[in-house]
Amino acid sequence: MPIATPEQYAEMLDRAKAGGFAYPAINAASSQSINAVLQGLTEAGSDGIIQVTTGGADYFAGHTVKGRATGALAFAKFAHEVAKNYPVTVALHTDHCPKPALDDFLLPLISASEEAVADGGQPIFQSHMWDGSAVPLSENIEIAQQLLPRIKAIRAILEVEIGVVGGEEDGVQHEGSNDALYTTTGDVSQVVDALGLGDQGRWIAALTFGNVHGVYKPGNVKLKPELLGEIQAGIAEKFGTGEKPLDLVFHGGSGSTDEEIALAVANGVVKMNIDTDTQYAFTRSVAGFMFQNYDGVLKVDGEVGNKKAYDPRAWGKKAESAMAARVVEATKQLGSFGQSQS
Repeated sequence: MPIATPEQYAEMLDRAKAGGFAYPAINAASSQSINAVLQGLTEAGSDGIIQVTTGGADYFAGHTVKGRATGALAFAKFAHEVAKNYPVTVALHTDHCPKPALDDFLLPLISASEEAVADGGQPIFQSHMWDGSAVPLSENIEIAQQLLPRIKAIRAILEVEIGVVGGEEDGVQHEGSNDALYTTTGDVSQVVDALGLGDQGRWIAALTFGNVHGVYKPGNVKLKPELLGEIQAGIAEKFGTGEKPLDLVFHGGSGSTDEEIALAVANGVVKMNIDTDTQYAFTRSVAGFMFQNYDGVLKVDGEVGNKKAYDPRAWGKKAESAMAARVVEATKQLGSFGQSQS
């Protein structure tokens, strides 16, 4: 199927919230990882989201070049073309753009979509994340207010982060106090006062409830997914809306238990970012192949090796399938397995 239109993506999120499930949003940084996500979603019968960070876009452009806007556009063009061969609907999203990367990542991509839309086409990405977690909340909101009208004009969705996800992702590291790892209803109220609840443009929120990017074992991070329900109730009461007025995103979920994920989804999470686990699945498969075929991938003791083993396609196919299997697992955890309407 072609990449989702803005209307299809909005409908995806609405259907997830109404149906009590969420979509996996998988970070990709290469054509192999894009293919792996598409394979996994197809095997799961699930629609989903493929996203790219600043570092992923740098890598896609060529690691010696670091042209992140160019890399993101190339990433999107590749995804738009190959997605046509798969029977699921996929949206494209740009992940974690901190303030220093606005000028060489997010803003050029919005401009490129503005040009595409002006020419009668679709936006290149269906949603973009502004990560203002490293600046004061007032500045976070101010920049979101500047971005939202442009995002609305191209019919895309803005993702904002309210609070601080701990750990590190693509060089963006947060060491904030423990209190900063838990978003408050007051914080979210300020955002709603400024951005509205859809009337000024659609936005989704990554609230923090103890999340940490990277690797950790279950129990080592104190997640409080019940906090999401409390914030939803507080916003509904203050602004006189129906229950769960916010569309939420779960960041930093590696190591979360099935119960924690289920409670977060029940409290309005419609998108869960997945990166660390799919990276490991990909690389673990490659490592296993190399260990099992060491005398084929290496020219040991003057031998010639085995071209069929060291051909990158040999281990690449296994790596893509291993990553795809982790995507399938994610759809089962989030409830999107078998939910594709493509």
